[in-house]
Amino acid sequence: MTKSKPCPICKAVIKDVDFLPFCTKRCADIDLGRWFKGNYAIPAVETPDFTELDRIEDKDSE
Repeated sequence: MTKSKPCPICKAVIKDVDFLPFCTKRCADIDLGRWFKGNYAIPAVETPDFTELDRIEDKDSE
C-alpha cells in the first residue's frame, strides 16, 4: 500500500481520490483562487532599460 501525501491546503489525510492532490473540492477551489489572485506567481527581476545603461557608459567614458 502506498502512503499518500496530505492535502497541500489543509494538511488533512486524503481519503477520496476524486480531487487529488486535494482532499475535497473546497481545497481544490481554494488553490484555484490562489492561482487567479497571482499568489503563485514567480517573481521576476527587472533588467535596466537601455537608456539607463547608456547613461552609465557615458559616465565611464568621460
